[in-house]
Amino acid sequence: MPDPLNTDAAPSGTREITLDAAGIPLSGLLAEPRHGRPRAVVVAVHGGGMRAGYFDSRARPGLSLLALGADLGYTVLAVDRPGYGASAAWLPRGQSLAQQAATLHDGLADFAATHDTGAGVFLVAHSNGGKLALAAAAEERGDDLLGLDISGLGSRLAVGTDQLPGQNGHGDWRRHWGSLRLYPPDAFRQGRHLVSPVPEMEAREGPLWPDMYPTIARRVRIPVRFTFAEQEQWWLFDDEALAALRRPLGAPTTVIAHQPDAGHNLSLGWAARTYHLKALGFLEDCLLAKDAAPARPAARPPVSLPVPVP
Repeated sequence: MPDPLNTDAAPSGTREITLDAAGIPLSGLLAEPRHGRPRAVVVAVHGGGMRAGYFDSRARPGLSLLALGADLGYTVLAVDRPGYGASAAWLPRGQSLAQQAATLHDGLADFAATHDTGAGVFLVAHSNGGKLALAAAAEERGDDLLGLDISGLGSRLAVGTDQLPGQNGHGDWRRHWGSLRLYPPDAFRQGRHLVSPVPEMEAREGPLWPDMYPTIARRVRIPVRFTFAEQEQWWLFDDEALAALRRPLGAPTTVIAHQPDAGHNLSLGWAARTYHLKALGFLEDCLLAKDAAPARPAARPPVSLPVPVP
Protein backbone atom coordinates (compact mmCIF):
# COMPACT_ATOMS: atom_id res chain seq x y z
CA MET A 1 0.00 0.00 0.00
CA PRO A 2 1.44 3.45 -0.89
CA ASP A 3 2.22 5.90 1.85
CA PRO A 4 -0.74 8.36 1.86
CA LEU A 5 1.40 11.47 2.08
CA ASN A 6 4.09 10.44 -0.39
CA THR A 7 3.62 12.57 -3.49
CA ASP A 8 5.29 9.83 -5.51
CA ALA A 9 2.28 7.63 -4.76
CA ALA A 10 -0.96 9.62 -4.78
CA PRO A 11 -3.69 8.37 -2.42
CA SER A 12 -7.14 7.31 -3.50
CA GLY A 13 -9.23 10.25 -4.74
CA THR A 14 -6.27 12.17 -6.14
CA ARG A 15 -4.03 11.64 -9.10
CA GLU A 16 -0.65 12.92 -10.11
CA ILE A 17 -0.48 15.56 -12.82
CA THR A 18 2.26 17.41 -14.66
CA LEU A 19 1.69 20.86 -16.14
CA ASP A 20 3.68 22.33 -19.02
CA ALA A 21 4.75 25.79 -17.83
CA ALA A 22 6.24 27.09 -21.08
CA GLY A 23 8.58 24.11 -21.24
CA ILE A 24 9.09 23.68 -17.48
CA PRO A 25 7.31 20.64 -15.97
CA LEU A 26 5.34 21.41 -12.81
CA SER A 27 4.27 18.28 -10.94
CA GLY A 28 1.36 18.16 -8.56
CA LEU A 29 -1.75 16.40 -7.27
CA LEU A 30 -5.27 16.79 -8.65
CA ALA A 31 -8.68 16.01 -7.15
CA GLU A 32 -11.87 16.66 -9.12
CA PRO A 33 -15.58 16.57 -8.25
CA ARG A 34 -17.24 13.26 -8.98
CA HIS A 35 -20.28 14.82 -10.63
CA GLY A 36 -20.81 17.90 -12.77
CA ARG A 37 -18.54 20.77 -13.61
CA PRO A 38 -16.43 22.34 -10.84
CA ARG A 39 -17.63 25.47 -9.09
CA ALA A 40 -14.06 26.79 -9.36
CA VAL A 41 -10.45 25.59 -9.24
CA VAL A 42 -8.58 25.82 -5.95
CA VAL A 43 -4.83 25.95 -6.57
CA ALA A 44 -2.86 25.03 -3.45
CA VAL A 45 0.69 26.37 -3.17
CA HIS A 46 3.01 24.81 -0.54
CA GLY A 47 5.64 26.51 1.59
CA GLY A 48 9.42 26.33 1.71
CA GLY A 49 11.03 22.91 1.93
CA MET A 50 7.74 21.07 1.38
CA ARG A 51 5.83 19.47 -1.52
CA ALA A 52 2.29 19.50 -2.92
CA GLY A 53 1.25 16.69 -0.57
CA TYR A 54 1.28 19.20 2.29
CA PHE A 55 -2.35 19.91 1.37
CA ASP A 56 -3.32 16.23 1.19
CA SER A 57 -2.79 14.99 4.76
CA ARG A 58 -4.23 11.53 5.34
CA ALA A 59 -3.08 11.29 8.96
CA ARG A 60 -6.78 11.37 9.90
CA PRO A 61 -9.97 11.47 7.78
CA GLY A 62 -11.09 14.98 6.84
CA LEU A 63 -7.72 16.77 6.97
CA SER A 64 -7.00 16.78 3.21
CA LEU A 65 -7.84 19.98 1.33
CA LEU A 66 -7.93 17.99 -1.91
CA ALA A 67 -10.51 15.51 -0.64
CA LEU A 68 -12.60 18.18 1.06
CA GLY A 69 -12.60 20.53 -1.91
CA ALA A 70 -13.56 17.81 -4.37
CA ASP A 71 -16.40 16.69 -2.07
CA LEU A 72 -17.72 20.27 -2.05
CA GLY A 73 -17.67 20.56 -5.83
CA TYR A 74 -14.30 22.20 -6.49
CA THR A 75 -11.37 21.01 -8.53
CA VAL A 76 -8.30 21.17 -6.27
CA LEU A 77 -4.84 21.34 -7.84
CA ALA A 78 -1.86 21.23 -5.46
CA VAL A 79 1.30 22.16 -7.36
CA ASP A 80 4.97 21.61 -6.61
CA ARG A 81 6.40 25.12 -6.81
CA PRO A 82 9.18 25.86 -9.34
CA GLY A 83 12.37 24.26 -8.05
CA TYR A 84 10.50 21.41 -6.35
CA GLY A 85 9.29 18.06 -7.67
CA ALA A 86 9.52 17.52 -11.42
CA SER A 87 10.93 20.99 -12.07
CA ALA A 88 13.91 20.57 -9.71
CA ALA A 89 16.05 18.96 -12.41
CA TRP A 90 15.20 21.80 -14.80
CA LEU A 91 15.72 24.52 -12.20
CA PRO A 92 18.58 23.29 -9.97
CA ARG A 93 18.94 26.74 -8.37
CA GLY A 94 15.21 27.39 -8.32
CA GLN A 95 13.77 30.70 -9.49
CA SER A 96 13.36 34.21 -8.15
CA LEU A 97 9.90 35.09 -6.83
CA ALA A 98 9.06 37.04 -10.00
CA GLN A 99 10.15 34.10 -12.15
CA GLN A 100 8.11 31.68 -10.05
CA ALA A 101 5.03 33.85 -10.55
CA ALA A 102 5.44 33.80 -14.33
CA THR A 103 6.03 30.04 -14.32
CA LEU A 104 2.96 29.41 -12.16
CA HIS A 105 0.78 31.45 -14.52
CA ASP A 106 2.17 29.52 -17.49
CA GLY A 107 1.35 26.23 -15.75
CA LEU A 108 -2.18 27.37 -14.90
CA ALA A 109 -2.73 28.45 -18.50
CA ASP A 110 -1.76 24.93 -19.59
CA PHE A 111 -4.19 23.45 -17.06
CA ALA A 112 -7.03 25.73 -18.17
CA ALA A 113 -6.51 24.71 -21.80
CA THR A 114 -7.54 21.13 -21.00
CA HIS A 115 -9.73 21.38 -17.88
CA ASP A 116 -12.99 23.09 -16.95
CA THR A 117 -12.13 25.84 -14.45
CA GLY A 118 -15.69 26.76 -13.47
CA ALA A 119 -15.93 30.31 -12.16
CA GLY A 120 -12.15 30.71 -12.15
CA VAL A 121 -9.01 30.10 -10.09
CA PHE A 122 -8.56 30.74 -6.36
CA LEU A 123 -5.18 30.35 -4.63
CA VAL A 124 -4.71 28.79 -1.19
CA ALA A 125 -1.10 29.21 -0.12
CA HIS A 126 1.12 28.50 2.85
CA SER A 127 4.22 30.32 4.12
CA ASN A 128 6.69 30.89 1.25
CA GLY A 129 3.92 29.76 -1.07
CA GLY A 130 2.01 32.84 0.10
CA LYS A 131 4.80 35.01 -1.25
CA LEU A 132 4.35 33.33 -4.64
CA ALA A 133 0.56 33.73 -4.46
CA LEU A 134 0.90 37.47 -3.80
CA ALA A 135 3.52 37.85 -6.54
CA ALA A 136 1.27 35.97 -8.99
CA ALA A 137 -1.67 38.20 -8.06
CA ALA A 138 0.52 41.29 -8.56
CA GLU A 139 1.14 40.32 -12.19
CA GLU A 140 -1.23 41.60 -14.87
CA ARG A 141 -2.54 38.04 -15.26
CA GLY A 142 -3.34 38.05 -11.55
CA ASP A 143 -6.38 40.25 -12.09
CA ASP A 144 -8.18 37.15 -13.41
CA LEU A 145 -7.79 35.26 -10.11
CA LEU A 146 -10.82 35.07 -7.81
CA GLY A 147 -8.85 35.69 -4.62
CA LEU A 148 -6.09 34.52 -2.27
CA ASP A 149 -6.17 32.70 1.07
CA ILE A 150 -2.76 32.69 2.75
CA SER A 151 -1.63 31.08 6.01
CA GLY A 152 1.69 31.24 7.80
CA LEU A 153 2.92 34.49 6.22
CA GLY A 154 3.26 38.03 7.47
CA SER A 155 5.43 40.98 6.56
CA ARG A 156 7.45 41.37 9.76
CA LEU A 157 9.70 38.56 10.93
CA ALA A 158 9.59 37.23 14.49
CA VAL A 159 13.14 35.85 14.11
CA GLY A 160 16.50 37.08 12.89
CA THR A 161 17.21 36.55 9.20
CA ASP A 162 20.00 34.13 10.13
CA GLN A 163 17.37 31.82 11.68
CA LEU A 164 15.32 31.44 8.51
CA PRO A 165 15.19 28.07 6.71
CA GLY A 166 17.62 27.83 3.82
CA GLN A 167 19.81 25.52 1.83
CA ASN A 168 21.74 24.48 4.90
CA GLY A 169 18.67 23.44 6.88
CA HIS A 170 15.02 24.12 7.74
CA GLY A 171 15.74 26.46 10.62
CA ASP A 172 14.45 25.70 14.10
CA TRP A 173 12.05 22.81 13.33
CA ARG A 174 9.96 23.61 16.41
CA ARG A 175 8.90 26.90 14.86
CA HIS A 176 7.30 24.99 11.97
CA TRP A 177 5.15 22.95 14.30
CA GLY A 178 4.55 24.57 17.69
CA SER A 179 3.23 22.18 20.37
CA LEU A 180 3.21 18.58 19.17
CA ARG A 181 -0.26 18.09 20.66
CA LEU A 182 -1.61 20.21 17.79
CA TYR A 183 -0.89 17.40 15.28
CA PRO A 184 -2.05 13.80 14.82
CA PRO A 185 0.81 11.44 15.68
CA ASP A 186 1.06 10.12 12.10
CA ALA A 187 1.60 13.65 10.76
CA PHE A 188 5.29 13.60 11.66
CA ARG A 189 5.98 10.17 10.20
CA GLN A 190 4.12 10.89 6.99
CA GLY A 191 5.47 14.43 6.81
CA ARG A 192 8.99 13.10 6.22
CA HIS A 193 7.97 12.32 2.65
CA LEU A 194 7.11 15.97 2.05
CA VAL A 195 10.45 17.48 3.04
CA SER A 196 12.45 18.83 0.10
CA PRO A 197 15.55 21.05 -0.16
CA VAL A 198 14.91 24.79 -0.36
CA PRO A 199 16.24 25.99 -3.75
CA GLU A 200 19.18 28.39 -3.62
CA MET A 201 17.41 31.41 -5.15
CA GLU A 202 14.44 31.03 -2.80
CA ALA A 203 16.75 30.81 0.20
CA ARG A 204 18.65 33.93 -0.89
CA GLU A 205 15.44 35.97 -1.28
CA GLY A 206 13.92 34.80 2.02
CA PRO A 207 15.44 37.51 4.23
CA LEU A 208 14.42 40.20 1.71
CA TRP A 209 10.66 39.61 2.02
CA PRO A 210 9.90 42.45 4.50
CA ASP A 211 11.37 44.89 1.98
CA MET A 212 9.80 43.21 -1.07
CA TYR A 213 6.31 42.97 0.39
CA PRO A 214 5.07 46.60 0.10
CA THR A 215 5.90 46.86 -3.62
CA ILE A 216 4.20 43.54 -4.39
CA ALA A 217 1.20 44.23 -2.12
CA ARG A 218 0.40 47.55 -3.81
CA ARG A 219 -0.16 45.69 -7.10
CA VAL A 220 -2.58 43.10 -5.66
CA ARG A 221 -6.10 43.97 -6.84
CA ILE A 222 -8.09 40.91 -5.73
CA PRO A 223 -9.48 39.89 -2.31
CA VAL A 224 -6.94 38.49 0.19
CA ARG A 225 -7.35 36.62 3.48
CA PHE A 226 -4.46 36.01 5.89
CA THR A 227 -4.62 33.40 8.66
CA PHE A 228 -2.24 33.28 11.61
CA ALA A 229 -2.13 30.14 13.72
CA GLU A 230 -2.27 30.53 17.50
CA GLN A 231 1.31 29.26 17.71
CA GLU A 232 2.72 30.96 14.61
CA GLN A 233 6.39 31.58 15.44
CA TRP A 234 7.98 32.83 12.22
CA TRP A 235 5.94 36.03 11.78
CA LEU A 236 4.75 38.81 14.06
CA PHE A 237 0.98 39.28 14.18
CA ASP A 238 0.41 41.86 16.89
CA ASP A 239 -1.69 44.94 16.13
CA GLU A 240 1.25 46.94 14.81
CA ALA A 241 2.43 44.11 12.55
CA LEU A 242 -1.08 43.51 11.19
CA ALA A 243 -1.50 47.22 10.44
CA ALA A 244 1.78 47.09 8.49
CA LEU A 245 0.49 44.03 6.63
CA ARG A 246 -2.75 45.75 5.61
CA ARG A 247 -1.37 49.20 4.85
CA PRO A 248 0.20 48.74 1.40
CA LEU A 249 -2.31 46.22 0.01
CA GLY A 250 -4.24 47.32 -3.06
CA ALA A 251 -6.78 44.53 -2.53
CA PRO A 252 -10.48 45.52 -2.52
CA THR A 253 -11.01 43.25 0.52
CA THR A 254 -8.48 42.21 3.16
CA VAL A 255 -9.43 39.78 5.93
CA ILE A 256 -7.11 38.77 8.77
CA ALA A 257 -8.05 35.70 10.79
CA HIS A 258 -6.60 33.81 13.73
CA GLN A 259 -6.79 30.02 14.03
CA PRO A 260 -6.77 28.67 17.60
CA ASP A 261 -5.26 25.30 18.50
CA ALA A 262 -2.86 25.37 15.55
CA GLY A 263 0.81 25.80 14.69
CA HIS A 264 2.55 27.10 11.59
CA ASN A 265 1.96 23.90 9.58
CA LEU A 266 -1.81 24.40 9.70
CA SER A 267 -2.73 21.92 6.96
CA LEU A 268 -0.94 19.05 8.71
CA GLY A 269 -2.54 19.64 12.11
CA TRP A 270 -5.82 18.84 13.85
CA ALA A 271 -7.05 22.29 12.74
CA ALA A 272 -6.58 21.50 9.03
CA ARG A 273 -10.25 20.79 8.29
CA THR A 274 -11.39 23.86 10.24
CA TYR A 275 -8.92 26.07 8.38
CA HIS A 276 -9.70 24.56 4.97
CA LEU A 277 -13.45 25.08 5.47
CA LYS A 278 -12.81 28.73 6.33
CA ALA A 279 -10.57 29.15 3.28
CA LEU A 280 -13.26 27.68 1.03
CA GLY A 281 -15.79 29.90 2.79
CA PHE A 282 -13.71 32.90 1.75
CA LEU A 283 -13.76 31.56 -1.81
CA GLU A 284 -17.55 31.45 -1.58
CA ASP A 285 -17.51 35.08 -0.42
CA CYS A 286 -15.43 35.94 -3.49
CA LEU A 287 -17.86 34.09 -5.77
CA LEU A 288 -20.81 35.85 -4.15
CA ALA A 289 -19.22 39.27 -4.59
CA LYS A 290 -18.59 38.44 -8.24
CA ASP A 291 -22.17 37.27 -8.83
CA ALA A 292 -23.73 40.21 -6.99
CA ALA A 293 -21.50 42.91 -8.49
CA PRO A 294 -23.39 45.76 -10.15
CA ALA A 295 -23.69 45.32 -13.88
CA ARG A 296 -21.25 47.41 -15.82
CA PRO A 297 -23.01 49.99 -17.97
CA ALA A 298 -23.06 49.02 -21.62
CA ALA A 299 -20.60 50.91 -23.75
CA ARG A 300 -22.29 53.72 -25.62
CA PRO A 301 -21.96 53.62 -29.39
CA PRO A 302 -19.80 56.37 -30.82
CA VAL A 303 -21.73 59.50 -31.69
CA SER A 304 -21.37 60.80 -35.22
CA LEU A 305 -21.42 64.56 -35.11
CA PRO A 306 -22.96 66.37 -38.05
CA VAL A 307 -20.48 67.87 -40.44
CA PRO A 308 -21.04 71.63 -40.58
CA VAL A 309 -22.08 72.90 -44.02
CA PRO A 310 -20.03 75.87 -45.13
